[in-house]
Amino acid sequence: MSVIKQHEVYKNFYHIFHPLVAGKLSLLRQKQTDHKLFRELVHEITLLLGYEATQNLSTTDIEIETPMERCLSPFLAGPSPVILPILRAGVGMVDALLTLMPSAKVGHIGLFRNEKTLQPEGYYFKIPEDSDQRHFYVCDPMLATGGSAIRAVSTLKKHKVKSITFICVLAAPEGLKAFFEEHPDVTIYSASLDRSLNSKGYICPGLGDAGDRMFGTL
Repeated sequence: MSVIKQHEVYKNFYHIFHPLVAGKLSLLRQKQTDHKLFRELVHEITLLLGYEATQNLSTTDIEIETPMERCLSPFLAGPSPVILPILRAGVGMVDALLTLMPSAKVGHIGLFRNEKTLQPEGYYFKIPEDSDQRHFYVCDPMLATGGSAIRAVSTLKKHKVKSITFICVLAAPEGLKAFFEEHPDVTIYSASLDRSLNSKGYICPGLGDAGDRMFGTL
């Protein structure tokens, strides 16, 4: 049985406690886990996180015919949601969310860190034209300093997107604080709230660089 723990301070942060999530996350953290298994674990964890993160999608009853009789049955209502991975590591979470929401659209946002300002800058952004009518699921395995997540959500809001959920595998307290200072209205679902960031901005105990480990570019 899964338990969703709401943060005492940040009411829009939900930590997912589930035996399967915990076990897979432990394997994901291990240094010896190779990139193939790492990708598979990210996919599986995202499936479990996505199940919880999509619980508030609206439905509408439509009449269907079973082998026995006709009846009203719920279907997802409204425009299809949009999955927005933050390149590059967020790409590893897309297929899992599409498994849950096959009709979802997929946008992309590419960000890099300016080495002078240390702030994220965008190099690619593509979403559907009618995105202001859709719910967005922004995904990135790590919420570390929060810079990329903040920039991604800010970009969506500039394009009139009003309904946003952020899904990550790990979060750091520093990133959580920075994120909610900018976007207190956005809900976050995560498999773990880790201890802290180190001097280089990596989450501890963490799992290293998610993109490098996912794509074998260590």
